[in-house]
Amino acid sequence: MEIISKRYVWLGIIGALIMVYPNLVYIPWHMEWPCVQEHLALYWSFHVFRFLYFASVIILVYRLNVIRGWTMGRRLAVSIGVSAVAYGLFAYISHSLSEYGVYDKIGSQLILKFVVICGLGMLTGHISLLREERLRMTSEVERLRTENLQSQCAALTGQVNPHFFFNSLSGIASLVRGGDNKRTLEYIDELSDVFRYTLQSSDKGMVPLSDELAFAESFRYVLEVRYAGKLTFDIQIENQQKTQYMLPVLTLLPVIENVIVHNCIDSSHTMTVSITINEHGELVVSNPIYPKQQQPPTNGTGLKNLANRMELMAGLKLRTECDGGRFTVYVPLKS
Repeated sequence: MEIISKRYVWLGIIGALIMVYPNLVYIPWHMEWPCVQEHLALYWSFHVFRFLYFASVIILVYRLNVIRGWTMGRRLAVSIGVSAVAYGLFAYISHSLSEYGVYDKIGSQLILKFVVICGLGMLTGHISLLREERLRMTSEVERLRTENLQSQCAALTGQVNPHFFFNSLSGIASLVRGGDNKRTLEYIDELSDVFRYTLQSSDKGMVPLSDELAFAESFRYVLEVRYAGKLTFDIQIENQQKTQYMLPVLTLLPVIENVIVHNCIDSSHTMTVSITINEHGELVVSNPIYPKQQQPPTNGTGLKNLANRMELMAGLKLRTECDGGRFTVYVPLKS
């Protein structure tokens, strides 16, 4: 059953038709022979047998030439041997039926047919083997490329987690110093949810937008404690859009961290981060610019890492825009 597939059947049919064509041309002349008229059923049965026999030999030679691990010399030797045996068997059957007028002349013409059958099966088998080997190599290259991209994404994600961890410790320290045990416990609970999401990010690739927004909500509580309510979020996204779009895991973390690192947030500079989706299907994260007197030496590492991750994981381009008063990050989404 492994041999009988459309590819093998069509190869056998086309090759056998080429081989039996001369016999079909001579049918009108053969039909006038008295011996043919006397054994008409045998005559047509032999035509069918000849066609199926040639098709089977072509398929067999083809299959021998797609066996992996065989050398070219071994394929050639086995194919010639099989063709020679097939020729001998067919010649014997044809000779046995010669008295009924339903035979192929044994000689150079019949030998040439089996030489062509052998060559056709070997050529198509070799081409098929080369094609399958090329597809296998292409698949292997794609697999290695995917593994390499996954390794790069894991490395880039790993650079985010320590950065976030150290920034979060200051919130716990301020609550402990203030002696507010209840808020400290609440803060630790919310922070544990945030850490759980970030630690599990290494096992994820693309996630629904709803997951990232849920993470942003937990992160919001942590930031409100750290900045005493001077940092807020304005999220204007419909519920349908939250489940409709996908994006790389931990996309919002570096975007929000970028706002914190590069802006002055205090009682005179209340920060509101706006998160929406525009008509182009992009997640738009925008904030007013309150530059610090001394900018930290980060050189936009967080957003660069995010841009690299988006390029590797989804083939998407992150873009930013600064008009002097607001800084906006456009995150392309996949639907």
